[in-house]
Amino acid sequence: MTLAIMQPYLFPYIGYWQLINTADTFVIYDDVNFIKQGYINRNSILANKKKQLFTLELIQASANKLINEIQIGRNRAKILKTIKQNYIKAPYFKTVYPILEDIFNQDEQNLAKFIGYSLQHISDYLQIETKLIYSSDIKKDNSLKAQDKVIHICKILKATHYINAIGGQELYSKERFKSENIQLNFIKTKLLEYKQFDNEFIPYLSIIDIMMFNDIHDIKMMLNSYELV
Repeated sequence: MTLAIMQPYLFPYIGYWQLINTADTFVIYDDVNFIKQGYINRNSILANKKKQLFTLELIQASANKLINEIQIGRNRAKILKTIKQNYIKAPYFKTVYPILEDIFNQDEQNLAKFIGYSLQHISDYLQIETKLIYSSDIKKDNSLKAQDKVIHICKILKATHYINAIGGQELYSKERFKSENIQLNFIKTKLLEYKQFDNEFIPYLSIIDIMMFNDIHDIKMMLNSYELV
């Protein structure tokens, strides 16, 4: 069984979805500490031919709190309005915008569950069949840290193959995983280009941008545009 584990990110870029797509089970790592200035509650879209950051408001967020202990604020309608203003002329706006409306208008106030809902909803749209679970629902030894904790989760879920984002190369040892009979690989996303109105292409934006400018068939091709290292 192939496993991937990542913190919940808000409408993440294509590499995150490649990670979900390549795994049999994807663990939403919600019971680890919140990271400020990261991608847990913010991402970027295209606005006036430039990359523009949008941030989901949080209530008393702190690096001393777990992600699943944080509540979201009240700027969801404002973000949705910004998305509409910038993508209303995009080719797949009429298909994609109702999905985003459903996500932003949900009643959920918990940050981890809000993002988890969005990950599942978009996975369904992209025809990704990976099972999504929350790490907080796994009975495990929470005293373990970093690599040891990931290996622990792999063994609990009986994973034989663990895939991580490319940034984990300095954190995880293939030899250490191999000693536990687990194959470790890192996913390296290939640079993808597509038409964004008549602009010069801006890469690595939120999945929102990809969905607005590409049909399901093309996105499915993008999901497989990577190499394992």
